[in-house]
Order: sequence, then C-alpha cells, then structure tokens
Amino acid sequence: MSLSNLDALFKPSSIAVIGASNEPGSAGFLAMRNLISGGFKGPVMPVTRTATAVSGVLTYGSVEELPVTPDLALICAPAAQAPGLLRRLGDKGTRGAVLLGPGLSGVTAQARETLRADIRAAAGEYGIRVLGPGCLGLMVPGSGLNASLSDTEAKPGRIAFVTQSDSLFTMVLDWAHANQIGFSHFISIGDQVDVDFADVLDWLGSDQNVRSILLYVEALSGARRFMSAARASARNKPLLVMKPEDVFEQALSEETCLFSLDDESDAIYDVGFRRAGIVRVRDIDSLFDGARTLARSQPLLGDAMAVLTNGRSVGLMAADSCLKGGAELACLLPETSAALEQTAKKAHSGENPVVLSYNADARVYADALSQLIKDKNVHAVLVAHVPFAGVQEEDTARAVAEIAARTKRTVLTCWTGAERSREARRIFQEAGVPTFETTDQAMHAFLHMVAYRRNQEMLMETPDSLPRDFFPDTQKAREVVRAALDENRTRLTDPEARDVMTAYGVPIVETRVVTSAREAVHAAEELGYPVALKVRSPEIKQPYEVGGVTLDLETPEQVWDAAAHVAHRLHRHAPNAHISGYTVQQMGRRPGAHELYVGMYADPVFGPIIRFGHGGLASRVIQDFAVALPPLNMALAQELIDRTRISRLLKTPGATHQVDLDDVCLTLIQVTQLIIDVPQITALEVNPLFADEKGVLALSARIWIGPYEGEGPDRLAIRPYPSELEECVKLKNGDKVTLRPIRPEDAPAHLDFVRGLDKDDLRLRFFGTVQEFEFSDMPKFTQIDYDREMAFIATTEIRGTPKTLGVVRASTSPDNQEAEFAIIVDTTMKGQGLGSLLLAKMIRYVKSRGTTWLTAETLPENKGMIGLAKKFGFEVEVLYEDDLVKMRLRMN
Repeated sequence: MSLSNLDALFKPSSIAVIGASNEPGSAGFLAMRNLISGGFKGPVMPVTRTATAVSGVLTYGSVEELPVTPDLALICAPAAQAPGLLRRLGDKGTRGAVLLGPGLSGVTAQARETLRADIRAAAGEYGIRVLGPGCLGLMVPGSGLNASLSDTEAKPGRIAFVTQSDSLFTMVLDWAHANQIGFSHFISIGDQVDVDFADVLDWLGSDQNVRSILLYVEALSGARRFMSAARASARNKPLLVMKPEDVFEQALSEETCLFSLDDESDAIYDVGFRRAGIVRVRDIDSLFDGARTLARSQPLLGDAMAVLTNGRSVGLMAADSCLKGGAELACLLPETSAALEQTAKKAHSGENPVVLSYNADARVYADALSQLIKDKNVHAVLVAHVPFAGVQEEDTARAVAEIAARTKRTVLTCWTGAERSREARRIFQEAGVPTFETTDQAMHAFLHMVAYRRNQEMLMETPDSLPRDFFPDTQKAREVVRAALDENRTRLTDPEARDVMTAYGVPIVETRVVTSAREAVHAAEELGYPVALKVRSPEIKQPYEVGGVTLDLETPEQVWDAAAHVAHRLHRHAPNAHISGYTVQQMGRRPGAHELYVGMYADPVFGPIIRFGHGGLASRVIQDFAVALPPLNMALAQELIDRTRISRLLKTPGATHQVDLDDVCLTLIQVTQLIIDVPQITALEVNPLFADEKGVLALSARIWIGPYEGEGPDRLAIRPYPSELEECVKLKNGDKVTLRPIRPEDAPAHLDFVRGLDKDDLRLRFFGTVQEFEFSDMPKFTQIDYDREMAFIATTEIRGTPKTLGVVRASTSPDNQEAEFAIIVDTTMKGQGLGSLLLAKMIRYVKSRGTTWLTAETLPENKGMIGLAKKFGFEVEVLYEDDLVKMRLRMN
C-alpha cells in the first residue's frame, strides 16, 4: 500500500456514506449527522435505497450512481459486505474507506481470518486504505472532519490521540471535553485489517500540526513496523503510550520461553517502548499531563531538579516523589547557596528544597528562581506556592512566568489550592508554562520528562550488526546447528551447545556425553576431577527436578556409583522415563563467584528477546530478571544489567569478589550476535554463568533449534547498524576514504561538515536560504532508522579526528515503491569523483532492497547534480510551473 493514499483518510475532498440512514442511533445516522455538524467542506453523498434524503442531503441508490468519485467512503454495513463494497468503490476510484459497521468479534477465528484476507485483497486490488473494521472512526477537528460515530465532538488542538479501544475513544473524548483539551487527530484504529499503528504514526509524525502523539495500545502485531514508525516519530515529537497489562495473555511454552514469568510480556512491551523513544504512562491523567508538559517544556539536559517553595511540607513531599521516581535532587553549587542566603528570605536551612518564608513576595521568588536556573547542576525547577493571607499570588505568578518563558531551563509550577489559585494557573497557561494543582501531578509530569530524555538517549544507540573487534566462528556454529536439524532434532546436545558457545567466545566448561556408566568413568578421567554427572532422558527437561544430577565427584568409584544412584532416583520420580545416557562435566569451580543467568527466546510480538538476571538453581524462585531487545552494544547491555536487583551486588564497591562487568556485557553481546547470525536458534539458556574478577564462565548451556529460511536480522524488532555496508574507496587524487552508513555519534563531525559548506551549495541542497545549523539540529540527520532511510557518508580521519567529506541520503516510502535521494559534498572535494562514488553506492543499496524508483528533485540552476544524474541514466524532467527539475531512475 502507498502511504500517499492515507491522505484520503485524513484529508479527503469528498465523502460517501454507504448505508446512510434516518434511524436514530444507527451507524448510518450517526455518520451523516457528524459529517454535517462537523462542518466538512467537501461534498457528502449518502448512499441508501431506504430514503430519498438523510440529514437533509439527497441520497443515491448505489455507489455507481454517485456523481463524484468520493475520496473517502464511510461503510456503515456489516464487515462481511465490505469486500464487495470495496471493489465497487475501487471501480469508482475511491482511495480510502472507514469500516464503521460491526467488527469481527462475533465470528469464529477461522471466519475472522478469511474475512480479513478478503478485505485486504479487495482493498489491495485498488490501493484503497482501510481503517477498521470494528472502529468508531476518526476526527480531524482543524479541518472540520468528523467521520466518527461519537456523540461528542473533539475540539481543535495540537495533540493526536490513537486508540485500539472504542470505550477509551468515548471516555477520553468526554474527559478531554471537560478539561478543555483539543486534538489535531482523534482516531479509533479498530481491528487493523489494513491501516495499523505504524501507518498512522508515519502520517502523524510528518504532520507539522501535530505537536505530540498519544496512543492507547492493547496489543501489537508487526512489531518491527511499529518500532520503525515510532522511532521515526519520537525523534521529532513526544510520543506517549498507555497500555494495560493483559491478564488474559497465555504463558509461552517451556521450549520457547524456557520457563514462564507472569509479568514478562508486559516487561517486553516496556522495553520495546523505551527503545522506540516512547514514554509509557499508566492512566489518562498522566497521558495528557505528560503530553502537555513535554510539548511546552524545554528539553531536559539531565535528571536533577530543584524545588522552590514557601511551604516546607510541600517541598519535602515533592523531593520525596522526585527521589522515589528515580530522578535526582540537584546538589546546588556553593555560589548558588550563598546567593540564595542573601537574596531569598529562606525560612529553613538546607540546600534543596529551597524553602522561602511563607509570605515571600514576587521579588523574592523571582530572585531565587533566577539563581537556580543559572546553576549548572540544576536541570529543572519546580516552583510550588502555598496560598497564605496577604500574599499577592497573581503578582508572584507573573514574575515566575516571565522568567520561565525566557529561560532554556525547564520550569514547572504548582500553585496549590482550587479556587484561590485559579487565576495564577491561568497566567501560567497563557504564558505556556506547565502548571499543576498538586506537587504529585507536577512530579509525575517531571518524571515523564526524565523518561523521555532517557528514551531519547536509547534512540541514539545503534549497535553494529557485527560488534567491532569480535570475530566469532560463525561457520562452525552454523554447521553444528545444521547437522542437528538434519537429524530432525529440536535441541542441541550439551557438547554441541558447548561448541556453539565456544565459537562465539563464551567460556564454558568441558562436557562429554556418554551412554553408559563405564563411559562416564572414562570421560571423567579425560576431563579431570572433580566432575558432575547428569542423567539424560528425552522425557526429562530439568534433571535437577528429579534428582538426576550429582556434583563434586572425585574418583572413578564415585562416578560409577553416581550413575546408578541418579538412574534409581529418575525411575522413582518418573517410572516411564527412558535413560539415554549421561552428561559428564567439569565442575568449573569459582569460589565466591556470582551466579548469573543469560537467556534468549522468541516473543510472538517482538521476536528474539534477551533475558538477564540472577542465576543458579534458585533463579526460578528469585525471579530477578530483566529483558532487552537485540541488538545490544556495551551501553545497552549495561542498561539491561542495571535493571536487575543483582546489579547492585555486582557493582558494590569494596566487595570481596569484584565482578568484571565488561566481561558480563560482552557475554550478552556475544549471545545476541549468535542468535542474529544463527536464526535457527529458537531459544537459549546459559545458567549459571559464573562472574567474578577473573571474568565469566558458563557452567552449562541449553540451545533449542528450529527451521528458519530468512536472514538473521529480519526477525529482530530493531534493525542493527549495517556495518557490512562499509567500504574503502579511492578518490581521483589517490586519497582513501570510507563510505559507510551514518550513525548517531557522527553528530559532531556532521555539524562541522554542514557549517563548512558553501552557502550556495546549501541553498541548492535545501531549496532556499538556510540558517546556521546548531548541534540540536544534528539528530534528525544522524539518528536514522535503517529500515526506512539510509545515509552514506564519506569520512576520513585528520590527526585522529573524524571528518565528514560528503553525504548521500535516501528516504524510502513505506511501500518500497520509491526512494528519494539528496547528495552534497564538501566544497574542497569537488572534482575528486566523490559525488559519483556516493551516488553509485546509494544506487546499489536501493536496488538491493527491491525499490522500484530512485528519484530526486533540484533547482534548475543545480547543473552539477543534474549532470551527475544524467551520467547514471536518470530520466530528467523540468517542472516549469514548480521551477524544479525531477530526476528518476528505475531500479527494479
């Protein structure tokens, strides 16, 4: 489907209502009423045979009788009728449809899937974008579009709200109406047979009228598309989500999940939202408070807050909320404290909260706030005011608002009291300063800002598809897995698992698989004592649970006896179990080492998941685990570790047994790379993983396998940095430069690059005069989603400092039909063939992705780019009306 056809949903020029009705309460009645009352400016054409007019508008008997092709059709009929109606509308030229009739909940699962497929096929045949079925429609208040079944009309605003729930559609709309909150878009997404969250996010993310995006999500499908669209949107505007925990979710099977954890599905959503730059909230108040605060506030530079108040208890409550929420109280500079002592009449000693006298006036508040926002340790200030007799609250509010409006620091305000402080809060609202009735509300908003800042940092993490300085024996691991699959096995033997882990650099103790007690004794002699012996049985998944393991065997006699004892215990606990042999393993003693856990399994929504936590036999009971989405780098691996309780033990200063955390992080990265390179691995468990100052040592590894035909990165929710696209090329003057995909850490060099460009080159590249770039502009150039866009830079090093010499970037439409590129090189590099090298690389890349067209637009006077395009065979067309030149090259 083409993203461009979404304009038929959100910006239609004409609308047909199929199944229009005069029956109050019916979908056809509500749709017509809302379109007329909403003030839609285009033709509205009701289609029905039951009335000559609906809502005062003459009707048409069929789709074929419509005098004008409707951009959008509101289909108020059962979903079963949708495929036929979509084909008739497609013949007419309609490009968008909203299925407002009953959804798919009343049919069997098989019938539901059949009907979904029929609707998709009918829509796909004509390129019609379909919202629903089972939705309440959509509103775009700014343009007068109310294509919904709601009794309440949304007010115009800058917030977009998208929901899977019809009840939330109605409830939030009513709540927002009472709280005077307006919307740019209000969308019920329904069963997502075609248009899904990813499509809507793509549209809203590029809409300049949308300041922030709010989502209500119950479940996702196609996590990679969602993550790609969400990451793109979250780079430009705040994105918040409310998702309830699903108490009806089924636990995954043991082979897939290794063992079920009650709340892990929700934790995976948490991780996915964080990696996408989304702030998750738990209730409607927080959803809108967070949206308004993020939209009105300056970006946070850190997590440290100062509290300024005339009420000690209020200040202490705010400080307590700040610390419990995971943020920090700012440690004021000595000069700030000294200035506050002189200028602000502090009623209580102490640094932060800063407590003024109860009757502090506007000047005192202004002086104190001015000192705090100058302190480099203060990233945000909460000004909390308690109304006392004789204090002019409005004057104080104006003084604070004036300072807050001109500072780059975040300032939140809380004027407590309902009626008495109403005017003060109005002053802040008019000044665009976030204001709240309680400190709890203010602190929740601040904590959303902290989460947003941290999530934006996670957006910058783009791990390599292959970590640097890491050279695994991928061929060896693949051979082991392939051989096991050829035998129709779903799990590797212990020695096979050891070979795979060793191929990826994970230290693991020696293991032998034997079929008899005599062979077990021989294997123990080879490995060296002490050893552990474990019974092997296809019916037993956890030998520990049936007494099938004996540790610390020191002699051949002990090994012989242990084989008999574990067999006896197995038959006592599982009489029908068949003993296929034994595993003999070195004990791998690491006295005092921490026992950790590293695992992987495939989540049905987000794909491969990495799990880390407390290991050993008690790991199931302790359940101290955290999860992460691959790929990982050292920073993301450390962040995963930090979310577990055991991380505090691993990082305790002065502990008897220190842990080399870098080795633990590296192990997580090695396991991540393994499951990317060998996608036939469906689940993996290393437990325990010993960790101490000597490094790490895996005591055992279990690996499950299954057929998989695609490429490893294809099953990840987030595409890794494509390091395989890096190459070294030679310029005409003989200099060597590297062509590679851009990455977030290129921001400083990219700023130097664009600032050094010739002004006329910039004008030709950006179609007009460009103001000087700031570092804050760089993320939109360097933080890209490799699934939907690509930027290749030419880079070299000068005295150890990276220098960018040129860049070509292309953005691909979601349907992969077209990629639009732009190119620019450093003025000093012209004539060296760099432009040709960059464009040739982009052409190869776009072609490899199966994209149909590579296109570009430029100004007629950009002779250099036009000539370059002609050199590569582009069709060149002059658009005289637009004063542009369009170039396009067919790729596939």
